[in-house]
Amino acid sequence: MDTCTKVFLRRKEISGGRLSLYLDFYPPIRNPHTNRLSRREGLGIYLYANPQSAREREFNASMEEKAEAIRCRRFEQLLNEQFGFLDKEKMRMDFLEYFRKKCYKKHQKWKVVYEHFSDFCRGKCLLGEVTEDFCKRFQKYLLEGGRRDDRKGTLAHNSIAGY
Repeated sequence: MDTCTKVFLRRKEISGGRLSLYLDFYPPIRNPHTNRLSRREGLGIYLYANPQSAREREFNASMEEKAEAIRCRRFEQLLNEQFGFLDKEKMRMDFLEYFRKKCYKKHQKWKVVYEHFSDFCRGKCLLGEVTEDFCKRFQKYLLEGGRRDDRKGTLAHNSIAGY
């Protein structure tokens, strides 16, 4: 049985009389960018370690509130992932940008597919838009001769099958 990942908001003293806020995951989660297990995620939010004025105390309270909202959002994302719920935030992710980053680490064919796909979706595609029907329309686009340039003719069936 899977255990739910717990997400804690932690503080760490840093230089300059400040505190750094970060998230602590237990058990560790897989970082989607590096694919490595990770226990911590830095938030880039810093507090005054010893607030001297009302303004500094208000600043700390405001930043802690924002950090808590981020903690709740990360916990929700992990729950959605664990139990197979759709994550509305991920559905708004720029799929075209994600695809571009992936394809430039791959074989040349991926780059060509990216160019065709970018032309097909006119340079804008969110993850939530990628459905089975959308993929079938892309396939039809390729079959009907989707070209990146002004050359006439259609793509070879082997190319289309590979794409």
